[in-house]
Amino acid sequence: MRVLVIEDNPDIAANVGDYLTLQGHDVDYASDGVMGLQLALAQTVDLIVLDINLPRLDGFTLAQRLRIEHQRQTPILMLTARDSLTDKVRGFQSGAWDYLVKPFELKELGLRVNALALRNQANQSRVLTVGALSLLVDAQMATRQGQVLNLHHAALTLLEMLMRASPNAVSRRDLEYALWGDQAPQSDPLRSHIHELRRELDKNFTGKMLRTLRGIGYAIRDPESEPQD
Repeated sequence: MRVLVIEDNPDIAANVGDYLTLQGHDVDYASDGVMGLQLALAQTVDLIVLDINLPRLDGFTLAQRLRIEHQRQTPILMLTARDSLTDKVRGFQSGAWDYLVKPFELKELGLRVNALALRNQANQSRVLTVGALSLLVDAQMATRQGQVLNLHHAALTLLEMLMRASPNAVSRRDLEYALWGDQAPQSDPLRSHIHELRRELDKNFTGKMLRTLRGIGYAIRDPESEPQD
């Protein structure tokens, strides 16, 4: 596996690189964020080990640019001395798959790298994509423009059905059956799940993806190729 280590501390970079090389990985290095982003885009990289406090371009911004501007879904393991919950949340929202606080044991780093590699391998054949929207089916994680969508299980079930059918519509009846089978509630709980999905999918982005087709059902469509109402 080819691993890109983006770390400005030469001792940490050398230790991480040497350990991963002994584990059988091919390792490349970058000592600042700009160089790291260039290398991540210029070559095939299977996983990125990314420090946050980097010269020229910090790790948060690098991850966001990789996800949003360049639509790369390369697994990212963030390394940092920042251990607050706020920083961890920001790391995951920026596009990290895992987060390891310094100081750390190299053995733990190796285990996390291997776990991310296996997760990525499993997900590659189970990814649905419509425009800038992606759904990792097994991981039950959806992203739009690289930003993770906060969706509960029911909304994720609806999203998977709609993405598999895209650009065609799915009827209300079929969506209700997917959630409740023949025992659909007498009220209209589908409306609340659709509302949750629409809020997460469209509220903070330009262009609507969840379309309501009156008398037909709902559809997920790429706003770049679909005229807006």
